[in-house]
Amino acid sequence: MEAARDRLVPDVVADGLRVLFCGINPGLMTAVTGHHFARPGNRFWPVLHLSGFTPRLLKPSEQDELPSYGLGITNVVARASARADELTAEEYREGGRLLARKVARLRPGWLAVVGVTAYRAAFDEPKARVGPQERTFGSTRVWVLPNPSGLNAHWTAQTMAREYARLREAAHEMDDHETDAHGAGARAWAWAAVTVGPPA
Repeated sequence: MEAARDRLVPDVVADGLRVLFCGINPGLMTAVTGHHFARPGNRFWPVLHLSGFTPRLLKPSEQDELPSYGLGITNVVARASARADELTAEEYREGGRLLARKVARLRPGWLAVVGVTAYRAAFDEPKARVGPQERTFGSTRVWVLPNPSGLNAHWTAQTMAREYARLREAAHEMDDHETDAHGAGARAWAWAAVTVGPPA
């Protein structure tokens, strides 16, 4: 596993995605397998399904199906590490600069950073909280989501799913607006219809 430290993991991206999810950096399990959020106990894939982004629970090895749902994955910092606290402040800042360029090139509807601490460090916004942000990258809006790591005890899978579902609904509303503006040429995505209750 240690041999995977500092290894780079390819993004799962395409132009014009509905939502580009952005992790902090790849963990060692992700670096070994090449699959994002691969560590057992990470709740990203279950929460993605619970919130209605995917019609079934995908395995990390099925990550290449995400663009068919209008979704993608990247990271703030590209290099793999055992823990996010191994990253330096400069790595976060440089990661933020590179991420801004990537978003400008790919033009997703939303950039969803999964981890408020990473967002604060990458974009020098120490007071940022989970939820939609005022910052934009061109036409791309920004939403900060809770970190799905099993180490994040402040959020359960259900409460995370409610927050992820808020983003899904916002992205759906944006898509409806674009359909109204551009007619039938707007891209359609097969997202599940899921009812998610209000936060407890």
